[in-house]
Amino acid sequence: YEQMRKVGAAAREMLVAAAAKEWNVPAAEITVENGVIKHPSGKQGRFGAFAEKANQMPVPADPKLKDPSQFKFIGKEGATKRLDSAEKSNGTAVFTLDINEPDMLTVVIARAPRFGATVASFDATAAKAVSGVVDVKQVPTGVAVYAKGFWPAKTARDLLKITWDDSKAEKRGTQQLLSEFRDLSKTPGKTVKTEGDFEAEAAKPGGRVIEAEFVFPYLAHAPMEPLNAFIHWQGDTVTSRYGSQFPTPDHATIAKILGVPMEKVSLKTILAGGSFGRRAQQTVHVAAELAEVAKAIGPGKPIKLVWTREDDMRGGYYRPFSVHRMRGVVRDGKIQAWSDTIVGQSIMKGSPFEAMTFKDGLDSTAYEGSNEIPYEVANFKCDLHQVDVGVPVLWWRSVGHTHTGYAVEAFVDELLEAAGKDPVEGRLELMSKKPRHAGVLRAVAELADWKNAKLEPGHARGVAVVESFNTFVAQVVEMSMGAEGPKIHKVWCAVDCGVAVNPDIIRAQMEGGIGF
Repeated sequence: YEQMRKVGAAAREMLVAAAAKEWNVPAAEITVENGVIKHPSGKQGRFGAFAEKANQMPVPADPKLKDPSQFKFIGKEGATKRLDSAEKSNGTAVFTLDINEPDMLTVVIARAPRFGATVASFDATAAKAVSGVVDVKQVPTGVAVYAKGFWPAKTARDLLKITWDDSKAEKRGTQQLLSEFRDLSKTPGKTVKTEGDFEAEAAKPGGRVIEAEFVFPYLAHAPMEPLNAFIHWQGDTVTSRYGSQFPTPDHATIAKILGVPMEKVSLKTILAGGSFGRRAQQTVHVAAELAEVAKAIGPGKPIKLVWTREDDMRGGYYRPFSVHRMRGVVRDGKIQAWSDTIVGQSIMKGSPFEAMTFKDGLDSTAYEGSNEIPYEVANFKCDLHQVDVGVPVLWWRSVGHTHTGYAVEAFVDELLEAAGKDPVEGRLELMSKKPRHAGVLRAVAELADWKNAKLEPGHARGVAVVESFNTFVAQVVEMSMGAEGPKIHKVWCAVDCGVAVNPDIIRAQMEGGIGF
């Protein structure tokens, strides 16, 4: 945010300098409003008229930033509107699935039913007999069917006869993994953080030791638009278009696989129908697969690679499966000790991001949020068992906080109940060193009238506060349990994300997350 402000201020000064030079007037006499550069003499011009000359001006080392009191758009509710909302609503917005180039081939891939398996052999006789099928090729990730449209490609794929080599595949199922993870969680992992002495505190008489287990399953991202991508390799040049969150690594991957210089490869990032992190893979596997299907059939053929909804759900790169075994000690109405043993996979291991995210051999994204809880507890311990499983995993929304936030907040509720404390007041008592956590918690409690609310029979309220990526969010939820399960009646939310550049976007993200 601050960098972009400085870039904008520098560009503004350069445009003014260009205009001042052309009009032969002092720059101090020039004003800028709504993209128009003006002088009291009546001379004026839009940015575009001075862009070329401004580019020749020296770049200011320390451009003057606008005083926040003069902001017209930043932080103003309703000051700006999204430019893409109408297109997304009326169907004119172009996503990868909408691409339909002349002579384009649609490609679907039969991938192994087990992660890590490879093609031993395949028979494509029946598949090639389907009208519209152009070719069938083996690629690193499976067997690709090339056709003049999606339906013949999908129909042909269903007719492939493939023998898979499972010798290196992951064969453990959910129940076996859960059993192994649970066993590990009952033993000490590698220490992430320790303060005081949890075990000594737990051994003292007169306290109550509370234990809880939280199990978090693999989760698919399930964006509205499944994975897909377009590529046209013409031998010495490549053009590609798709919704990518990692265009630079994708660009390099396509260039490397097809043996084309980077400057001859074009990757245009277009709208993506949702992602939640799925279109930014640490392995860049989508870009690699796209380049491989183009390479397998040869240059000169525009190709659209499509993953079906089923492919997307079964294709891995899930939020990691993990278990938290938590223990706490409550004595004399206070939380005296806290322990969290985590068992889970590393998202970053073996990727280019390992060097940035690993600390003492452990992936920090596996425990972030559990090692730095917002509550002051004298005796604290967080440890991790980092396990290897053959299921590919990926960041999902808020990375580690998707499980650590839940575990921490659910467990502190249990401890506060045992201590006889109110969920809001009890949290605040432990937050003297966490003003931003406390700020959103107080704000949401006031919004929900936590102290004075009269609840209907059968209704209950819960509260939580979590920080993720320097944004602090607290929510109060009112719910009831009926014959069909839990029913949410109302949610109150308070957010502290620092400078609210566009409040409408923040509100939409919070409302969308709550609805999801």
